[in-house]
Amino acid sequence: MTRDILPGNPAPPLPAAGDDPADRQFARTLANGIDILLAYRPGEALLGNRDFVQRTGLSKSTVARLTHTLAVLGYLRHEAALGKYRLGAPVLAPGYPLLASMQIRQVARPLMKALADETGGAVSLGIRDRTQMIYVETARSTDNLVMPPDIGAALPMLTTAIGKAWLWRVPAELRDPVLNRLRLASPDAWRRAEPALAQARQDLDVLGYCSNRAEWRHDVFGFAVPLCKPVDSQWFVVNGGVPARPGTFDTVQKRVGPRLVALARTLEDLLGLR
Repeated sequence: MTRDILPGNPAPPLPAAGDDPADRQFARTLANGIDILLAYRPGEALLGNRDFVQRTGLSKSTVARLTHTLAVLGYLRHEAALGKYRLGAPVLAPGYPLLASMQIRQVARPLMKALADETGGAVSLGIRDRTQMIYVETARSTDNLVMPPDIGAALPMLTTAIGKAWLWRVPAELRDPVLNRLRLASPDAWRRAEPALAQARQDLDVLGYCSNRAEWRHDVFGFAVPLCKPVDSQWFVVNGGVPARPGTFDTVQKRVGPRLVALARTLEDLLGLR
């Protein structure tokens, strides 16, 4: 199935494993259930079985069994009058231990807030989730931003600075499988993104950061700097978003890019990465 990656509406990621039929340890039913929970997009409260079928590619009967099971367990809440489902509170529980164990968030937060205030935008910290990026910490100068970022927000890889920065920092053995999945997920999106991907690699080598000239959202310029080493086996990227105005990218880039690089280097020193 070809999935287009749209601004503000990242496609459900492809499974990270299970493509190999010889992998007898892979629990396909469990993976399908997780895909149901991941089908929700930012701002969506209710989805029906038809939505899950369209977004996961699963059969109607499989979706019906999975949504019933997830509702019994509390991960979904069934709104009988509407024939649709809401996410349940238990979905939040697995994420808390992960976030609480990330001490990098506490170290980075004051640095991020200071830069967000200085640039009038938002600064976030993200990691990869299959074929997208996820914010695990964020700071913003004001709540009046057009699209204020938040913890847990998902961003596409190909059209965002944070995604491109991750791709060109990590070792090839991590990058290549992700690139292959992105090609398969949406060949059209891949072809459109190729020139910007090549430029991003050069920018990271020369400037120390990757940028987004309002490619993902027309109203946001993005800049991203990956940390030099993984932290607790995770490759983190610092991302900065600034409101976009026509004809201002070069000026904004000169002001924000080097400051974001300096923040990342300070964070690396505080974490003992260099």
